[in-house]
This record gives sequence, C-alpha cells and structure tokens, in this order.
Amino acid sequence: MTATAPQHVGRGVRKEPASPAVSGGRTGTVRRSLFRALPVSPALVLLLLFLAGPIVYCVVIAFTDLQLTGQAQESFVGFDNFTRAFRDEAFLNAVWLTLVFTVLSSLIGQNTLGLALASLMRRASKPVRTLTGGIVVTAWVLPEVVAGFLLYAFFRREGTLNAILDWLHLPSQNWLFTLPILAVSFANVWRGTAFSMLVYSAALNEIPKEITEAAEVDGASGWRRMWHITLPMIRRSIGTNLMLNTLQTLSVFGLIWVMTRGGPSGKSQTLPLFMYEQAFQSSLIGYGTAVALLLLLIGSLFSVVYLRLLRTEV
Repeated sequence: MTATAPQHVGRGVRKEPASPAVSGGRTGTVRRSLFRALPVSPALVLLLLFLAGPIVYCVVIAFTDLQLTGQAQESFVGFDNFTRAFRDEAFLNAVWLTLVFTVLSSLIGQNTLGLALASLMRRASKPVRTLTGGIVVTAWVLPEVVAGFLLYAFFRREGTLNAILDWLHLPSQNWLFTLPILAVSFANVWRGTAFSMLVYSAALNEIPKEITEAAEVDGASGWRRMWHITLPMIRRSIGTNLMLNTLQTLSVFGLIWVMTRGGPSGKSQTLPLFMYEQAFQSSLIGYGTAVALLLLLIGSLFSVVYLRLLRTEV
C-alpha cells in the first residue's frame, strides 16, 4: 500500500486570527499602564497648569506690545520686539555682560574653586573638613539678598576690602564703581561654590583608592594624577555641575540688584536686570518678555552643549 503524502507539505501555513485571550491580554496591559500612571497624574496636571501654562502665555505676549500702563488694548506686533532687542545697544551690552558674568563666576570660579576645595578636603583631617565645609556651606544657604548686602559691605568704598588694603598700605578704590562686573562675579563665586564642592566631593569619593595608589607607586605627580585619572573619571559629574551652575548663574538677579542695581551706567546690568527694567520700570511687558525668551534660548544652548558632553563616554 502506497503511503499518502501529508496534506500540509508545500502549502503555506495559514495564520490563525488572534484569540480573544490575546486581545484581552493586550487590553489588560493598557489598563494596567493607565492604572500605574494614575498616581502621577496630579503632578502632571500641576506641571501643565503652573509651568507649561505660564510659558505658553509668555510666548504669546512676547509677540505683542503689551504695557503695564497707558494702553487700552494690546496688539500683535510679530517679531518687532525681537528685532528691537538686537538693535538695542543696551540689550547687546547686557548679553555680553551676562556671558562674562557666567564664564567668570560659574565656568571658572565656582567650578574650579569647588573642585580644588573638594580635592584638598579629601586629604585634610576631619576637623579641617568640618570647619571648611561649614564655612562654605553657610555662604550657600544664606538668602541671596543677605549675601548681596554682605558683599556690598565688603566692596563699597568704606568697606572691608579697602580697609584691609589701607592697612597693607596698598592702593584702594571704589570697586563697585570701577570694576562692578568683577565684584558681582566674585560675590556669586563666594555664594555658590559650596554646590560645586559637594558635587565634586561625592564624585571623588567614588574613585577607587587602588587606582590613585597605583599611580603614586608609578611615580605620577599630583597634577598628572589629576589630569589623567581624576578628571576623566569624574567627567560626567563635571558636565552635570557645569550645566546646573550655568543655568543658575544666568538667572541671578537679587545678588546683582542689591550690590549695584546694574550700574554704574549699565556696567553690571545682566539680562535678568535688563529684562526687569524694561518690563516693570519702563512698563514694556511685551518687550521684557521677549528678552526673557532670548535668555531662555541662551540657557537652552548651554544645556544642549552640556548634554552632548554628558553623552560622551569616558
């Protein structure tokens, strides 16, 4: 008797429709996902209401001529506020001073001094670490206005710095008048270094001691160990610290306002102070909001650069 070949040989396998059990499983997965998202929904609503909402409103009024006084109804002006800003010498001066203030006080001052303090405190005794950390952190937790008054008393013509210079028989000057942007940059370094110190202290503690000890045995100097071992291993912490410090420094207002109010003659007027002057002193809300959006754009550009650095593996 001849064997009959199986009927399914050489034929395509027919796909069976999804069973109700599978469909029900997918529906159940969606329901579970929605159920898990339910606890965070109030936070999402608050973010949309109090964060996204004001941002959208600011974007809208930046394209209008809205004023605080003397106006019955605002009108749409397109990009006039932005073109006006780039033609305004005071705005361009504020952009330049903002960059100088950010580079001096954040990228160089707080970042470098914080890393130096963290490195020195790692080798110091416990009493020295406690005393130094307490002093630096105290400056950080002070309210911005209080810190501004303290540094104003330090830099003013009859202040502490000139008293020390007179005692040393060195020439003194009115620092808030001759070098205001340097004075406010130093004040921001004094107040904000603690954050960088804490970030770098945590990062340095994560470096295995065996690596640095092996480098010491091989004869590597302290600078070589710092450049070839320490900095590459804490690279991501450096990028994170720079990003957070830069964004915070770009928005500094109270410290500069208390010390110089942007003067004299705009020599320390950064973008936050220029924005405040245009929006609330000159009553040009639309123009001031456009300046705020440009400041937001500058902060976004810094963030993009730092995020690209953070993506790079060591």
